[in-house]
Amino acid sequence: MENQTQTRKRARVIVVGNQKGGSGKSTIAMHLIVGLARAGHVVGSVDLDAGQATLTRYLENRKAFADKRNIEMPGPAHVPLAPSENVEADKRRLEEVMQGYYEQVDTIVIDTPGTDIPVSRYAHSFADTLVTPLNDSFIDLDVLARVDGETLKILGPSPYAAAIWEAKQARAQRDRGQIEWIVLRNRLSTLDARNKREMEDALNELSRRIGFRVISGLAERVIYRELFLNGLTLLDLRAQGTGVDMKMSHVAARNEIRGLLSAVGIKE
Repeated sequence: MENQTQTRKRARVIVVGNQKGGSGKSTIAMHLIVGLARAGHVVGSVDLDAGQATLTRYLENRKAFADKRNIEMPGPAHVPLAPSENVEADKRRLEEVMQGYYEQVDTIVIDTPGTDIPVSRYAHSFADTLVTPLNDSFIDLDVLARVDGETLKILGPSPYAAAIWEAKQARAQRDRGQIEWIVLRNRLSTLDARNKREMEDALNELSRRIGFRVISGLAERVIYRELFLNGLTLLDLRAQGTGVDMKMSHVAARNEIRGLLSAVGIKE
């Protein structure tokens, strides 16, 4: 596989990863997928989070909604991959899916589980862009670094940060490629709270130490949970046939998503 992918123009691979659950990975992955599809890209997606399978259910809800309304809803080719106890077999299955996608699509989005499993680490090594959603709290910062509880000084990188370093090395050995790592601050408070400012300072310091780019993320909004039930994203709300009335809060949230797409290099 590796010799073949070196001679063929690769699809761009975007991995959405974080070893902590509840960070909003599947919501981010879905909005990236729809943003890419609406921008004219041919997209393939992989759901490695078999335990939750949120992305897979999101896409199933989307198809059911489109069928019920008899409307076209852009989306990806999709493959759910449930990890087994055979690590090498899981890696081969992922390789096979990637190989097929390289011949069919121009962008691949991989949603990974909120746990540390070998196939997830392997998937990270295929990334051109890694997006790590991070809830805006020091509890969740632990996924990136060890922090002193009294001084808030960063003591060192976390196991996940070390795993990203290994993924970068594996990627370089495979095809001399590089992984751009983006940390997305998620579920931001709308208030200029002290915790919010301290998180910003800590992330800026850590970004220089372990090599990622911090981008402004998404505020905590009920709309994301509501849209999931119909498989919709904020990028679909103005499409004909969705039947959703745009509100000011929706417009603000949509602008946040547009900021995400722009930061990842997706032009609407």
